[in-house]
Amino acid sequence: MQVRREFQRRLKSLAAQLLGACVAGYFIYHAVQGDRGMLAWLRVNQQLEAAQQELAQSAAERTALERRVALLSNSSLDLDMLEERARVMLNFSHPDDVVIFLPKQ
Repeated sequence: MQVRREFQRRLKSLAAQLLGACVAGYFIYHAVQGDRGMLAWLRVNQQLEAAQQELAQSAAERTALERRVALLSNSSLDLDMLEERARVMLNFSHPDDVVIFLPKQ
């Protein structure tokens, strides 16, 4: 009888420890694998870095385009730029120009 009581007492203690370990394991698993866990955080950081690089590239491209547009503005018209854009848009060339045709790839 005393062995049975000792067994039940140890079983209750073991069950409490097992339950605590399961709860701790549940929270640890979700802290690593969950929607807001460590792996998700690393994924979001990688996406953020890629977006920041894309933003920097777009900003540089925009700055270059703004510079080109500024050369075509009415207040400071660059005649060379105007002539270049007109030739490209109208597909014309000057009689003194040498035109070299390249095969399309």
